[in-house]
Amino acid sequence: MHLIYNALFLLAAVKWGDWRRWREYYPTILFFLIGDLLKNVFYHDYWIWTYQETIFAKDILSNHTFITLLIMFVAYPATTLIYLGHFPEKRWNKVLWIGLWVSIYVIVEYINLKYLHLIKHHHGWTIHWSFLFNLVMFPMLRLHQKQPLIAWGLSIIWIIFLLNMFPIPMKYIK
Repeated sequence: MHLIYNALFLLAAVKWGDWRRWREYYPTILFFLIGDLLKNVFYHDYWIWTYQETIFAKDILSNHTFITLLIMFVAYPATTLIYLGHFPEKRWNKVLWIGLWVSIYVIVEYINLKYLHLIKHHHGWTIHWSFLFNLVMFPMLRLHQKQPLIAWGLSIIWIIFLLNMFPIPMKYIK
């Protein structure tokens, strides 16, 4: 199922992505990937969520690492090309655009959590935390495109907050 989801993201990016300005979005794509990479490093042995394949392609997507790499290299760039490529100028439209993307990500996660069992939450992480995370992440992506240093500074504060909310026991830190 993860292959289908990522194929849909890729098709959406082909259709709606702003490919003419991909170089402009490239630093923000890397920012997006680095954020997920940091989460995977910090929580490597103490997951707050894990992906699994339950429907097909279990041999190809046999564990969380392969699935998260697929998502990082397909869904995140596709999201960035569409999200930033069509970011509106009017304030109310900006709010609606961010809300749409937060909703897409949360609805997909909810379906994957409750019905398809493609994701599992651990150690206190819930769909509510995912909602909050996405509510911070999408404006942060836009901020990174416009003011990368401010986005990095705020992201460090956000990471420290999350590490305090979901502390890693010392026995899991290497």
